[in-house]
Amino acid sequence: MIREDAVMKIGVLALQGAFVEHIRMLRELGLEAPEVRLAHEILGLNGLIIPGGESTAIGKLMASYGLLDPVRRFSKDHAVWGTCAGMILMAKDTGRNQAGLGIMDITVERNAFGRQIDSFEENLTVDVLRDGHQRPFPGIFIRAPRLVAARGSARVIAYLADGTAVAACQGRWLATAFHPELSNDLRFHQYFVDVVCS
Repeated sequence: MIREDAVMKIGVLALQGAFVEHIRMLRELGLEAPEVRLAHEILGLNGLIIPGGESTAIGKLMASYGLLDPVRRFSKDHAVWGTCAGMILMAKDTGRNQAGLGIMDITVERNAFGRQIDSFEENLTVDVLRDGHQRPFPGIFIRAPRLVAARGSARVIAYLADGTAVAACQGRWLATAFHPELSNDLRFHQYFVDVVCS
């Protein structure tokens, strides 16, 4: 639990991908949102977001910068959210050998919806969000992964209309196949803040 008088800091991994957009959303919520590129920059954070981008590139950069083990250790006691590529990096099973965190009990399929030209937007019913059942969340999918399976304590929290799973949570970990940071809807970021505070 975070002290009421403490300043909440949610870091955003800033090696590659859509980190600026996450920072903008967090600052709109009145939070400090430092960029994270080195292991020591994780110290003092209350939570961490791993953005969308190219999962192989981000994983290699995390390995090169010595971030994989520090982020794994951080995740044992803190909330972590991966969007798109970040979801791939958090998954224990990606169907291929690549550098990643491997912390969530989920299986994901990379680029499951096709190439960049096949990007799409679909309204999602997400009950964990404020007014999530009454007000759909705009899911923006860009070369997105698909959530194939959630095991153990991991549970699916969002589906496409065709039943495809696209978001999951496990304890204080969150993974979304889509890009909430590219929408104008702050509810997913607010939800993550609530998880950080829990």
